[in-house]
Amino acid sequence: MKNKLSVVLLMGITLSATSCASIITGTKDKITFNSTPEGAKVFHKGIEKCTTPCTAEIPRSLSKQMVTFEKEGYNSKEVKLTKTFNPVTLVNILLGGAIGVGIDAATGSLTKYSPKAYQIELEQKN
Repeated sequence: MKNKLSVVLLMGITLSATSCASIITGTKDKITFNSTPEGAKVFHKGIEKCTTPCTAEIPRSLSKQMVTFEKEGYNSKEVKLTKTFNPVTLVNILLGGAIGVGIDAATGSLTKYSPKAYQIELEQKN
C-alpha cells in the first residue's frame, strides 16, 4: 500500500512540475528579418543579432520585445515583435500543473512570436 501511495505521489509531483511549453517548444523562436535595402544590422536589446537578410533566435518573453534595424545612410527603424498565445501551455492548465505554468511564464513560453518573418523598408537620410 505504501509503495502504491509513493508511486501516485511521485506521478502527481511529476505532472505538476512539468513545464510543457518550455520543454516542447523551447524558449526561443527563429525569426527571419529582411530589409530594403539589404545589409541592415538587426539589434535586440542592444545586441547585434544578424545582418539582413538573416534569421536569428530571439528569446521569448512576456514583456514587449523590440528589434532595431540600422544601416549607414538610412534612418534606423524600431519594430515591435508581435506574439500570440502558445497553445501547448494548455496542457499544463488542463493537468493542473501550476508549477509548470509558472515555469512557462518565467521563460516566456506562454507566448510565441508570430509572424516568424519581418520585411522592413528603411528610409534614406536626407
